[in-house]
Amino acid sequence: MRKAFLTCLVLLLCPVLFAQETLTNDSVIKLLKAGLSEELIVTTINSSPGNYDTSVNSLIALKKAGAGDKVVSAMILKASGAAPASAATAASSASTAAGTADVPAPISLAPGTLPAGVDSVGVYFLEKGGTHWQEVPAEVVNFKKEGSLKHLASAGVLKGEMTGLVGGNRSPLTLKLPQQFILYVPEGRAPGEYQLIHLHANADSREFRAANGGIVKDAGGALRDVLDYAPKKIAPRVYLIEMNEEFERGEYGFLPPSDTAVGDTIPTATKLYSFSLTH
Repeated sequence: MRKAFLTCLVLLLCPVLFAQETLTNDSVIKLLKAGLSEELIVTTINSSPGNYDTSVNSLIALKKAGAGDKVVSAMILKASGAAPASAATAASSASTAAGTADVPAPISLAPGTLPAGVDSVGVYFLEKGGTHWQEVPAEVVNFKKEGSLKHLASAGVLKGEMTGLVGGNRSPLTLKLPQQFILYVPEGRAPGEYQLIHLHANADSREFRAANGGIVKDAGGALRDVLDYAPKKIAPRVYLIEMNEEFERGEYGFLPPSDTAVGDTIPTATKLYSFSLTH
């Protein structure tokens, strides 16, 4: 117990004792003879100015005085002006993390090309730190009609409200915010025809309410599950969507447009590109 206390005391005092002193080979030998641990001596070498002789004869003398490989290596690194490997690695990692964490890389494409991995119509996500896009899995949605909305669409057609039901209370895909998505839409379709849905999980299913035939703004009513998003065109029929930390944790999905006529007719089933979002 007393030895442990003395070791801690020396650990605290070493930087102070040697703060105004440039360490040398003799200083290290003194520390070795005082019985300090190898780890403590290495810490002192790394945190103090030093002027070390690393010639062959001097290194042999250090080994005869009881210096281990870690101590000798720390002296050689200090003499060469290089940062300790662990510290340099940590600093580099911290710098990289500070500069890139949660900041999606910009997408730059040559004219007429598609992002890597985007090869067919669908919805894609980019994993953190990745360069290859992967397809968001599609799940089956079954619908039931809930009635008509008191909104007139641009084509003068009264659009219907529908409730979608997806099996299971969680998507097979979990992603962390912020997250990027790509919509690769069919010929003749617009990204605004894809509804971004916030699903509500039950014991064994997920439900949502959406508009049949397109997005109808009704934020305070039945269509509160349809969220706004801002697609950015990056190639013909290819659109980038970014979801930031302002989105809540939970279950989401992109609902593609149905070819079924709008009005009282609604699809009995279609697909939903689903995913779970966490912070």
